[in-house]
Amino acid sequence: MADRVIVFIDYQNVHGWARRRFKPVGANPAQGHIDPLRTARHIVGRRNRPSDLTQVRVYRGRPNPEHQPGSTRANDRQTAEWERSGLVEVIRRNLKYPRDWPDSPATEKGIDVAIAVDMIRLAHAGAMDVAVLFSSDTDLLPALEALRDLDLCHVEVACWSKGNRLRYDGTQLPWCHSISASQYATLEDPVDYAAMDY
Repeated sequence: MADRVIVFIDYQNVHGWARRRFKPVGANPAQGHIDPLRTARHIVGRRNRPSDLTQVRVYRGRPNPEHQPGSTRANDRQTAEWERSGLVEVIRRNLKYPRDWPDSPATEKGIDVAIAVDMIRLAHAGAMDVAVLFSSDTDLLPALEALRDLDLCHVEVACWSKGNRLRYDGTQLPWCHSISASQYATLEDPVDYAAMDY
């Protein structure tokens, strides 16, 4: 019987690391995006066990249309395109804007908690045999450790090659799917969703 796999993508972390690893300094902000479904299928296809990708869960912020109407439209279009397959679900939380915005940037809040809660909730419900987390954010390690310690499901991680990979202290675990520059080129979402306004 094939393993039921859910891939969890910490999108801003993944996007930011892709830009740092594969794009020149000052590249257009529209560059560095990935296609979540293609990326998840790539990861699951590399497993050495029969595997069935049952869901791709993407966690990211959403701009406020009153502050950033163009960015909000682009974010909404991208979300709609990604979710067309029925396998991808995008979980968005509103960005937080400081009083001195736009001098200080808007930030994501609650994304890490949302990922951690969902991973444990879905594992507890028996929705997956394997959780794969694509992120380099060490704040998510406690969620991975909880899944391991409670023996709720098997855990794997993914990161870009030569990027920061998550691991349990003093080990080389969990197994990491390292994705190279050449592989990234096949997973990139090249569409400039903001340009559709023009």
